[in-house]
Amino acid sequence: MKESSLYIHIPFCDHKCIYCDFYSIITHDGIQIYLDALKKEIEYFARNYSAGRKFTTIFFGGGTPSLLAPHEIEEIIFQLKNNFTVSKDAEITLETNPGTVNKEKFKDFLKAGINRISIGIQTFDDDELKFLTRIHNKQTAIETVWLAKEVGFKNISLDLIFNLPKQTKEKWMLNLQTAIALPITHLSAYSLILERGTILNKLVLDKKVVLQDEDYDAELHEMTIEFLNRNNFVQYEVSNFALKGFECRHNLAYWQYKNYLGFGTSAHSFVNGKRWWNYSPLKFYVDSVTQKENAVIGEEILSEQQMKEEFIMLALRSKGLNVNEFNEKFGLDWYKKKKNQIETYLENLFLADRNDILFLTPKGYVVCDEIIANLIS
Repeated sequence: MKESSLYIHIPFCDHKCIYCDFYSIITHDGIQIYLDALKKEIEYFARNYSAGRKFTTIFFGGGTPSLLAPHEIEEIIFQLKNNFTVSKDAEITLETNPGTVNKEKFKDFLKAGINRISIGIQTFDDDELKFLTRIHNKQTAIETVWLAKEVGFKNISLDLIFNLPKQTKEKWMLNLQTAIALPITHLSAYSLILERGTILNKLVLDKKVVLQDEDYDAELHEMTIEFLNRNNFVQYEVSNFALKGFECRHNLAYWQYKNYLGFGTSAHSFVNGKRWWNYSPLKFYVDSVTQKENAVIGEEILSEQQMKEEFIMLALRSKGLNVNEFNEKFGLDWYKKKKNQIETYLENLFLADRNDILFLTPKGYVVCDEIIANLIS
């Protein structure tokens, strides 16, 4: 059976952070209407995409999925398992934020079937948390991780953001040291990205906030890679690090170009070279599902060239490009054309080759966008 993944978008939030460009709404109203629409959408796609597939991961993203009651998460998991073939050992992740969960809620999420927790901490510095307009402080963040551990979660991830305005190397290092002292198995470290339409973008345009330059960003990224690798958190994607055996299987499915179905507002799907995406506004999503059982607003059939470029980009950003697998899928033309360039990257230690799998070195990860752009141009 073909391995695939499932994504569920939960758009509800307590607060919209200044840097966030994911679709979210600051309300708890309409949750039940939304859940009813989700279940209907799941049934619709199951009729066309369940046969011959085994779903090995489920990911609840947002928004803030932990704002839902555990029994509501359990209902969605039941609906997925009732309509799709879900592996018994499926990785089932729930994103959560400090300040939205307590010990009892964590216990109930575990009972509901969640076996992996991803905690959006972003920084352990209280001043930086205030700047990012997060609702929690450092102490709450630390306590949240320990609560997840105490109730029995064995797979705990957290998110951090580096290169915040005025962030020193010392301050960022303290963030990393605080993180690995906690009982976590996975860490995502993202560079602050300025997204159009966010409050942060307007603050920068109005010159009320000044961002640090790309060279400094690269230095922080390199420092992150070196520190985490020294402390047994192996980099398996540009921004992701894990203890051995705790790589996020759901994210790996994206990077390994596997098929996935996404449900809910703004969710994307990718199956057999076809990509489609849903309405973002909650009302449009619900109305569309009510009328036609799905909320698809756009779709595209990828050309062979697009698929080739995406395959290279995703593979190099993560565990590496299997040259033999690539040649079987797309032929030898690309490798022949890029052979000299690849050899130059190998000689200069930006790339390494292990059993015909090309992968970025720590040095290469720092400039991965440039390398990938050169290799797919």
